[in-house]
Amino acid sequence: MVTLKTIAEEAGVSAVTVSNVIHHNYSRVSAETVDKINRIIEKHHYVPNSNARSLAMKKSRIIGIIIPYVGDGDNFLKSPYNAEIIGVLERVIRDSGYYLMVRSVGTTAEAIPLIRSWNVDGVIFLSAFGSDVQEIRKRLDLPVVFIDTYAAGETFDNVGVEDRKGEYLATRYLLNMGHRRVWFVGPEIREDSAEGVISERYAGYLEAMTEAGLRSELRHLVAQITSYECGIEIGRKLAFEEDPPTAVVATADILAIGIMEGYRLSGRRIPEDLSVVGFDNLPEGRYTTPKLTTVAQDIAQKAHLAAGLLLEQLGEDVPSPEEETVNAAPPEAAESRGSRRTTVDVELVERGSCLPLNTPKGASSGRKSKK
Repeated sequence: MVTLKTIAEEAGVSAVTVSNVIHHNYSRVSAETVDKINRIIEKHHYVPNSNARSLAMKKSRIIGIIIPYVGDGDNFLKSPYNAEIIGVLERVIRDSGYYLMVRSVGTTAEAIPLIRSWNVDGVIFLSAFGSDVQEIRKRLDLPVVFIDTYAAGETFDNVGVEDRKGEYLATRYLLNMGHRRVWFVGPEIREDSAEGVISERYAGYLEAMTEAGLRSELRHLVAQITSYECGIEIGRKLAFEEDPPTAVVATADILAIGIMEGYRLSGRRIPEDLSVVGFDNLPEGRYTTPKLTTVAQDIAQKAHLAAGLLLEQLGEDVPSPEEETVNAAPPEAAESRGSRRTTVDVELVERGSCLPLNTPKGASSGRKSKK
């Protein structure tokens, strides 16, 4: 069995020198010796004991990702948004020499003892309620970054998008097409999530409708789950409304795609009978018939920025993103770690799922618009 001592004897160096090379501590080791030791390690396919390495470095090299509010039996990766953002986080964290550990929980309170038992170096919370931020910060003494979290008056690192602006753009776009009965479709805004993504998007919808003098037409159609299946149910319901909307803005592409399918299965037409706008600009929206008009956010950039904030807290170099398609606003209160808010911009991508009111035929222009 090849051990650290075996490698040291073959290289003609001390075990401490071999350990330094394994842990990338080259300050007292010549380049020639580093190369020699690495060749011997490769020849013997030697794999160092990860527990011993973690103890030596006083780090586990593990980053935890927490997805809260996932019910028993639910698969959080059924969400294309979750799948994409976690995929980018894993790549950035892996490229920085760390490992990713992912866990879904029913409540953030469940996550705290788990995080402590994992001995992770840092953790990222995906879409936590603002009401949970203070408790998380108080009970976890390690670097923490949030994604898509709103909590007024709290101090924490967060990366989000211009949610209010995005839904304002979507609603105003439909209003400019002559629609007046525009409904908002998304999860319920509960008291514990009053400061959150859905409430911000509803605020954008409310702002646009109010500007147009249409507060009396406001309608929030509640989606129990942000899923394709739930969207189908809503689409079927919309098809048989006595006084239906002519357009809807959905809080997620996957919900909007389901609405389109349910509406179509009920014998109605998109966009001739109902115009639909989604939110996220997921790849799936380009494969629907018609293609989905949506509010675009750069999910990859958002994940990269979140990973960067955490790596910075850990004292690591932050790799540059390969591509940035949507600009991010500079972090607020950037002078102190743990109090930075970075916001990624949004834009409306016009495709084929919307038509001006009372227009029998139309074609997508493919334009993008910004407020």
